[in-house]
Parts: sequence; C-alpha cells; structure tokens
Amino acid sequence: MALTRFDVVTLFPDMVTAAASYGVTGRAIERDIVSLSVWNPRDYTHDRHKSVDDRPYGGGPGMVMKFQPLHEAVQNAKHAHSGAIGPVKVVCLSPQGKPITQALLKSASQLSQLVLVAGRYEGIDERFVDLDCDEEWSIGDYVISGGELAALIVIDAITRLLPGVLGDADSAVQDSHADGLLDCPHYTRPEQIDGCAVPEVLMGGNHADIARWRMKQALGRTWQRRPDLLKNKNLDAEQDKLLKEFIVELN
Repeated sequence: MALTRFDVVTLFPDMVTAAASYGVTGRAIERDIVSLSVWNPRDYTHDRHKSVDDRPYGGGPGMVMKFQPLHEAVQNAKHAHSGAIGPVKVVCLSPQGKPITQALLKSASQLSQLVLVAGRYEGIDERFVDLDCDEEWSIGDYVISGGELAALIVIDAITRLLPGVLGDADSAVQDSHADGLLDCPHYTRPEQIDGCAVPEVLMGGNHADIARWRMKQALGRTWQRRPDLLKNKNLDAEQDKLLKEFIVELN
C-alpha cells in the first residue's frame, strides 16, 4: 500500500496548492499518483466575522486558534474520502512535535491518507491537538510563522518515496538518510573545474570500485558532519573497514 492523498488544513490554501504544483510533487499530482486537497478553517466558522482565533485564557501575547473550525475542517477532510481503503493519520505540524526523520516519512508513505494541520498565531487550542490529532511533527528546533511550509516539506519528502514518482526509483534509495547515512559526493561534466578534478575511480567504469568509493565517502561524510547518525547505525565489517580507511586517508 502507498499513500494516495494529502489533505492540508490551512488558513492559506492558495499558498499550499501553488507551491505543490511544481517539481516532483506537481508531476505526481498531474499523473494522479497522489492527490492534494486543502481545507480552510474559515469555511467552518459560524459567526459573521469568520473568527478562527481568540485571546488565550490566562493572558499573554498573541492569539490562539479555536477548536471548532479546526475540528470541523479535519472531520470534513477525513469523511470526504471515506471510501479510501487503509489507515488515515492526522498530524499537527508544531515545533513541539517529534522530529521528522526519513524513517518516519517512509512509514507515513504506507498510509492511505495523511491530514496535515498547519497552525498559525501563538498556538492551537490544546483540546484540538488532544482530540483530533494522532501525532505532532516538527521540522526542527526553530519557529516559523505557520505550518504551511512544514506541510509542504512533508508532502514533498513523502511523495518522492511513492512508486512511480521519480524517473529512477534508485534515486530515493540513494538519498541522504535513506540508509541512515549522508549521501556521497556527486560530479558531472566537465572533468576539470579550476584545478579540481573528478575522482579517477568514477572515470574508470569499474562498478564495484565505484560502489566501494561511494560507500566510503558516505561513511566519511557522515562521520565528519553528522557523527550522531553513526551512533544509531550498526556498521558491518566492510563498512567499518571503509570508515577507518577514510579517516586514515584524511589525515
């Protein structure tokens, strides 16, 4: 099973649909591999001002998004496609959520439907998070003005994992983080740029040597830039040997 539809609850629906119409995501939508719907909480308000936020209990700066418009938007998103077969998950994008990883995205790609809630203002009424959301996800330890950009990141990252989306299925398999490591360096023509040459091993045509070089570089780059990733990865004997070679060659 692979995910077939995204639903985004957002106060800026045009922002989401416009950005998602480009690149990999746009092509996947055009080819009906995945679909995208947006749901504006303002459409589910019941007052003449279409209020989606109010002052926080207890005082303090900013405004808080109200429960009812968000709740109705999510329920409509879930029920509009009730014929879909498979699991549905509602995720609130929040700096308080669990960090998004490649493993989390890969798991989410097996859902039938993913509803992403893009918050705004100071926050969201906690009762909506408790009653309507299955999980909270975060794109990092920083704060942006709203969840739309985070939702677009999730949509793009998951879409590229779906069968038939990328021109070469191996592209997703070889991406950084796909196997717990950063990607190796890549080169294209010309062979020389300001005295910097393409590594000879990549010019030789020996696929075994190239694969070995790429694994060594991926291990070395991870060791240099993200050593924390190696703590969670059990290296086999060959990988351990290649990493030690990289470190020796570096020195």
